[in-house]
Amino acid sequence: QAQPVESGGGLVQAGGSLRLSCAASGRTFNTFAMGWFRQAPGREREFVAAITWSSGVTFYADSVKGRFTISRDNAKNTVYLQMNSLKPEDTAVYYCAVRTYTGNVRVLNDYRYWGQGTQVTVSS
Repeated sequence: QAQPVESGGGLVQAGGSLRLSCAASGRTFNTFAMGWFRQAPGREREFVAAITWSSGVTFYADSVKGRFTISRDNAKNTVYLQMNSLKPEDTAVYYCAVRTYTGNVRVLNDYRYWGQGTQVTVSS
């Protein structure tokens, strides 16, 4: 199975930037897409961004469009999330996930493998 491992979270002031990384180890040959989701305290986990593995097509939540950029390095089995112009409402645990079949990449339940998450805190 593919096991994603996130890194790069931390504390940053509003307006600052962070870059998250997610390295997928194990059986990654059947990856259709990789996605980033986030969960703030007391809220449901929500879609942030996704990228299809072979063609590199990207998808974003409206709340992060224009501020966040998702990219991938196929040779390293790694996906990145560059987060700029961060806001306090971006504070959450960010999770990386692997999707193994086609469909709507925004649907959380269709992702098969999940990382442990990395905390992102944006201070005002």
